Formats: sequence, structure tokens, C-alpha cells
Amino acid sequence: MEQLKTLMIRLGLGVFALVCLFLVWLLFCGLKPIELEKSVLVTIERGATLKNATETLEENSVIHDGWSFKLLARVFGLGSEIKAGKYQFEDGITGFQVLQKIHRGYFAKNRIRIQEGWTFADLRDALDQHDAIVHDSSGWTNKRILSELNISYGHPEGLFFPDTYVFTGGTSDLRIMSIAHEKMTRVLEEEWRMRYPDIRLKDPYEGLILASIIEKETYLIKEKSIIAGVFLNRLKKRMRLQADPTVIYGMGDNFDGDIRYKDLKNDTPYNTYTRNGLPPSPIALPSLSSIRAAMRPEETSSLYFVAKGDGTHQFSDNLKDHNRAVRKYQR
Repeated sequence: MEQLKTLMIRLGLGVFALVCLFLVWLLFCGLKPIELEKSVLVTIERGATLKNATETLEENSVIHDGWSFKLLARVFGLGSEIKAGKYQFEDGITGFQVLQKIHRGYFAKNRIRIQEGWTFADLRDALDQHDAIVHDSSGWTNKRILSELNISYGHPEGLFFPDTYVFTGGTSDLRIMSIAHEKMTRVLEEEWRMRYPDIRLKDPYEGLILASIIEKETYLIKEKSIIAGVFLNRLKKRMRLQADPTVIYGMGDNFDGDIRYKDLKNDTPYNTYTRNGLPPSPIALPSLSSIRAAMRPEETSSLYFVAKGDGTHQFSDNLKDHNRAVRKYQR
């Protein structure tokens, strides 16, 4: 009996020693730094299991022993939920840290710059080309995108604020558009509250339309408010805006880089040479400075302006002076 008891104790101690050795080995595997020649960006797809994630990590040489990695995850309860997304792994990271990243969703931070002056087509193209973005709206019509984003306007142009947006890998393009639209809405509301009371604009959307034209006319902040004043003077006198950027926008793919006299005569909803008032929608994404200029224009007597060729403009109060400026700077 005494011998059996001694045997059981020795057997128990042996099992305990094996378990300890196993845990030590497992901890060694989990805490051993992984050597990477350079930073590695890995995409864990939606719905990926621990097995799928392990295979992806092995394929990208982030881990070298898939079996021990999966065992480590199961023993420490980190393999039950894998979060999809883009992950950045640096040299010296451990197996535990890799597990924590994909279990808790410590995604790689990504950026996209939405540029002022872009059209909605430019914005969609930039989102489609960004490899950290999930392209949920790929192939969708603009109308469907507006419906999905719960935007009531009939045209998406100009509705997204140009800025740099930071996001985690695996973020939907619709989510980024939603954030950019919400920011544009906030900016418009704030600038509309601070507008000059006598400007001839019915609502913030008209301000957005005018701001988009200003954005395409100049990049110089010091001239934007003057150009806004010119356009608002023309609207007040019921003169047509005669803004070349609106004509170009209305030409669409037919614009080849040059605007001709016949183009100014070809009537489209955006031809402000043939139609009165503002065009039916913005023509681009305006910057904050352009929105602010539209809402708070500079008081001016000018009704005309022409590019001088150096980025600035010559402003004139009457057609005679304007024609003289055109001859000087455009011919």
C-alpha cells in the first residue's frame, strides 16, 4: 500500500513537472521576439477563424510555427474572437503581442487625404484605390450611395469635407464618406450662423455651391472673399455669373483641357454663361476658406475679374476696364 502511494506521488509529480515544462515551453514560444526584416502589414479578412488568421500570419512570415501559435491562443483564451482589419507588425514583436493585436483589434492606423477641389468622382476613385479600405460601395450608383448614407440631396457633389481622415484597416468606404459628410454639415451650419446678414444666399446649400465655384477659381485665400463679393454683386444685379469652372464641370468628359467660345454657348445646367443664378449643385469639394468667403464676402464694387497669369486676378468695376484687363493679361 505504501509503495502504491509513493508511486502515485511520483506519478503526480512527474505529470506536474511535464505540465510545468509544457507551460514554460509555451511561454517561451509566446514571449520570444520574432525577427522581421521590415515592418509587415497584414490583412485579416472578415469572418476569419484562428486557423485562417494563423495561415495568413504564416504566409506573411510574421509567425513561423502555426501549431504552437494556435495552441498558445487556445490555452490563454485569445483565439475565440479574431477581429478583421489591417495590422502592422514590427521587428521584435512577440507571439503574445501578435495574439493581443488580432484578438483586441489593435489595428494599424491609416490615413486618407480628401483634397479640396476634388469632384465626387475623384473622391470615389481615391477610396477605391486605398488598400486599407473595404470597398463596400464599389460599383454602386451615386444615388444608391446617397440613400445608404441617408443624405437627402439629389447630387453628391461637394457634400464631403476635405480633410485628412485617420482610420483603422478594414473600415468601409461608406463609413469614411459618412464621417466626411457629417463634418461638412457641421462646418456649413457653423459658417451659416456667422454669415453676413445681407448676402444673397437662401440657405447653407447655396453657400456651398458658391464656395465650390470660388474653390475652382483661386487657391489664394486673400482673393477668395473678393471673388465671393464679385459673384454676389453679379447675383444682386441679376447678371449671369459667367464662371468658367461651372462650364467645364458641365462639359464632363468632353473637356479636353481647353475651353472654347462654342463651349460658352453650349447650354448645360451648369453653364453660367447661358443660365441665370447659381448652378444646381456644387462643382467640387470646397475648403473651409472658400466656404467662409462665400458666407462672409469682402465688400467690393467690382463686377469682373480676370486671371493675370501669376495666380492672382485683376478686378474691375465696369466692362470697359475689364476688357482692357483681358487684352493685357489674356492675349
